[in-house]
Amino acid sequence: MTRSTTGPVPADPLPSPVERRRLREARALSEEQVATAVGVTPADVRAWETGAAGPRGRRRRKAYARLIGCAEDRPAPHLSVEATGSSTMSPTEPGTSPATRTAPGSPSAPGTPAPAEGTPAREAPAPAPPGQDGHGTLPQPREGLTAQKAFDALYDHAAPGLTRQMYLLTGRRGLSREAVEHAFRIVWQRWPEVARDRDPAGWARAAAYEYAMSPWHRLRRAHRRADSLPEDPARRALLDALLGLPPSYRRTLLLHDGVGLGLPETAAETEASTRAAANRLVHARAAVVEQLADPPEPADAGEGGPDLHGRLSALALAEEVPAPPPAPTVRAGSERIAELWTRAALCFGVLLVSATAFTLHTAPTRYEQPLSPAQRVGGVPPRGGPEQLTPQDLKLQKALRGELAHGPERLVPRIP
Repeated sequence: MTRSTTGPVPADPLPSPVERRRLREARALSEEQVATAVGVTPADVRAWETGAAGPRGRRRRKAYARLIGCAEDRPAPHLSVEATGSSTMSPTEPGTSPATRTAPGSPSAPGTPAPAEGTPAREAPAPAPPGQDGHGTLPQPREGLTAQKAFDALYDHAAPGLTRQMYLLTGRRGLSREAVEHAFRIVWQRWPEVARDRDPAGWARAAAYEYAMSPWHRLRRAHRRADSLPEDPARRALLDALLGLPPSYRRTLLLHDGVGLGLPETAAETEASTRAAANRLVHARAAVVEQLADPPEPADAGEGGPDLHGRLSALALAEEVPAPPPAPTVRAGSERIAELWTRAALCFGVLLVSATAFTLHTAPTRYEQPLSPAQRVGGVPPRGGPEQLTPQDLKLQKALRGELAHGPERLVPRIP
């Protein structure tokens, strides 16, 4: 049973919950990274940043304050993305993380003059993820921040690592790039909704996973077979074991041990119960460890997560995957597809209205019983009647008709 780590806030005040989250995101730290460093769960960090609770204990409080940068004794350490399992397996080049990148305009950025000797160098805070504040709503519009810039920032941060995740999920480099591009096209089409989500990168990840795991790709010749496996025996065995798992088991293992999500978050993203996700995770770990040439140590085999996380991260970073297209290209493609669908819907509506009007104009207004086709009738006796007149009868008939036209003649008596 997990011991509760939340409680009333001590007397020594910390920044407000909204400011805590802003400071954490300014240092490019995820909830999982902070939870691992402090020794709590991501749910506790989420409660600290929403105001539901506060850090309990002087040690945790000081560690949390140092991480988010509100303590003045020493700067917060930069946690490696690959070592702590953030939402993207490799957001930048191998061996780097967003926390170690230099912001444009900082003293160490290329093309910027170094500060004067004796002047302390200050690190420029990184902007918070677009579309989020302490309550998961859109922040107040800042000068110069547009929807396009916010989308580009999210895309540049999440797309490279998400492409590597798609490669581990499918084993197909072309499909990995296509899945990420498709997911971010949907993100741009539904940007107001995604921008208000508390985890826009997770929203895009879920869309990419659904597209990459679609069974219809088997009917496409380009994605019918997986790409060639790595030449290194260890990486080859790991990828082969991973691709041999059922899709649901593979996705659960990659999200939990590769990305670093917690079990409840993994169950929610895979649309399964926590018990089902745990069972899938246990069976997937056992199947992967069984096929590895150098299985983990007995102490790590029971956990399974840390050792597999390191191996999956190393495999994702070692393999060459195609770079995702630029963010403006994705936005233009999304708008073009939306325009095509809109035109298709309009054309279908016009065609439906025209067909309805033509039917109403040509349809009969009353019911006419159809005539049965003519048929030959046989076996009917000849029509009966009087016998045929003789020539004498015809002559008499003619004489009678001619003489009696004006009535009979008057009889004149003869007197002898």
